[in-house]
Amino acid sequence: MIMINDTEIPWVKGKTVEKMLKENNFLLHLSIVKINGHILNKNSFSTHVVNDNDNLKIIHLVAGG
Repeated sequence: MIMINDTEIPWVKGKTVEKMLKENNFLLHLSIVKINGHILNKNSFSTHVVNDNDNLKIIHLVAGG
C-alpha cells in the first residue's frame, strides 16, 4: 500500500509518479510532489518509480481571479 495525501491506495510495482498523477487527475505541470518528506524534481516524474509503503503528498496548484 501507498499513501497519497493521507489516503491509502494499493501499490502497483513499476508505476511512475507521472502515471500516478495522471491516474488521479493531477496536471503534471501544476503539481508539486513530496515522497517520504523529500520534494521530487518535476524532471523526475516520468522516471521515478513509486515504491511500496511510500508516502506521497501532492499539492495541485490552482490559479484564478
